[in-house]
Amino acid sequence: MTSISDDEFDRLLTEFGNTSIHLETRDAYGTATELPYMAKWANGEPDDLEWLQGWCATLRAHVAAGRSVRRARIVSEPLSDYQRWSHSIAQPMVDAGEDIRWVPRHRVSSVAIPGNDFYLLDDRLVIFLHYSGDGLGVDKTTSTDPHDITLCRTAFDAVWKLAIPHRDYKPV
Repeated sequence: MTSISDDEFDRLLTEFGNTSIHLETRDAYGTATELPYMAKWANGEPDDLEWLQGWCATLRAHVAAGRSVRRARIVSEPLSDYQRWSHSIAQPMVDAGEDIRWVPRHRVSSVAIPGNDFYLLDDRLVIFLHYSGDGLGVDKTTSTDPHDITLCRTAFDAVWKLAIPHRDYKPV
């Protein structure tokens, strides 16, 4: 596996051909971009979500070009503060064309899931996301190994079958 830079990661997420699938398995993350906005949410402060508009514009461009963007979030219930916040800001991304679904963790007990969150682009490239114990991103690695691609595709498809669309998921 090869480590990639944040710039390369951003490029890959904007230049794939047809499909992007993303599996999230953690109850909390600590991205430098998100933490200040989550803190505002925790304090009951308003957020105009302007910081999300770049990603939403990218999503709209993908949809306009006929590309599919799907994300499944495996979550423990009751939701962590991070996931409650994440649910509260997901609608603009859904409106922009990302199909986001939620899966209570108890539903995936018998699903084999890779050890790290991932993106699978066009069923040809896996980007594994590596995090520290406190949820901060520490690395991103890529793989074109057919075993990794099959593992990630199979896991995502199994989770997706159990997933609840964002509009129907009621946080617990």
